[in-house]
Amino acid sequence: MAHPSEEIALAWGSLSGASAHAGWRAIPIVSPMGCDIRAGRRSPDNEEAILAGFAASSIPAAEKLPDGQGFTVERVDLGDGKSWLALTRKSSGSTELFLAMACDVIGAIESDGTADSKRLARAFLGRVRAWQEFMRKGAQVLTPEEEIGLVGELAVLRELIDAGVPMDVAMGSWVGPNDANQDFELGTGAIEVKSTISPLSFPARISSLAQLDDAVLQPLFVVGVRLMQSSAAGQSLPEVIASMTQAVSANQEASRMFKDKVFAAGYYIAHEGSYPRKFTTTPPRVVEVKAGFPRLTLGTVPTGITEAKYSLDLEAPLRHAIGIELALKKLGAI
Repeated sequence: MAHPSEEIALAWGSLSGASAHAGWRAIPIVSPMGCDIRAGRRSPDNEEAILAGFAASSIPAAEKLPDGQGFTVERVDLGDGKSWLALTRKSSGSTELFLAMACDVIGAIESDGTADSKRLARAFLGRVRAWQEFMRKGAQVLTPEEEIGLVGELAVLRELIDAGVPMDVAMGSWVGPNDANQDFELGTGAIEVKSTISPLSFPARISSLAQLDDAVLQPLFVVGVRLMQSSAAGQSLPEVIASMTQAVSANQEASRMFKDKVFAAGYYIAHEGSYPRKFTTTPPRVVEVKAGFPRLTLGTVPTGITEAKYSLDLEAPLRHAIGIELALKKLGAI
């Protein structure tokens, strides 16, 4: 749950204006065990910021800090021995959206339920990175195609957990929200998920020459998820997410990662009313990508072609489907 915005807005308002001295001015907002959070502004820029202080050495020196559209994150020294991070609005960033982001990030820390400073620092940075992806993708409602794709990925995520992949491992393997070449990187290989509502053929959009290339990660599997719209028996995207949230709630790390990755995938709870469609799913079909599979890769296209997007019909390849358990054993995941 997000932190109330009024308290943060009032703090920023009281700090607004020019200061005779360069540096940070800040007001405590909340101090959960293991972390100190303040609303602040730094002179002379005067941009709004959230300062989060953690125990010394909570943030590795080599940690790459996120830097997104409309905000930046930097290490700051307030002279008290703590490791401080400043989440600051850029002058080009929307004040309204940054306030929503600040409330959400603070809420993620407050709801974590731990006094472990290192874990709270991971929660802070993880949520900021989720916002980084969300803003990079435009901070807009998912398109119908993106909605279907996310429902399909969540169906496969559930299959992985039900098949015996530990929750935190399954969540860590879900890299699709960060625009990886495949949706899951698991064991020694990868899984690409394709979803459709077509009742007959199985049209799939391939976004790059790398997506179906097993030259780097082997084995590589494609999972086809067919959805059917059903207002009576189906679940909407918000309902699917709520169900998965409940399913992983007992594992704190998996729960945190799930919330961050769903958000990074473009799902913002304020937009939930935009997803009224309800879907049922047939059992996902899994097929290994190997010799004879219809695909274009960097090694098979004419010299000089370095990038391509294309469409293919997966219906015929998916007729040779194997069980998810066998795929996971080939991956070394179970």
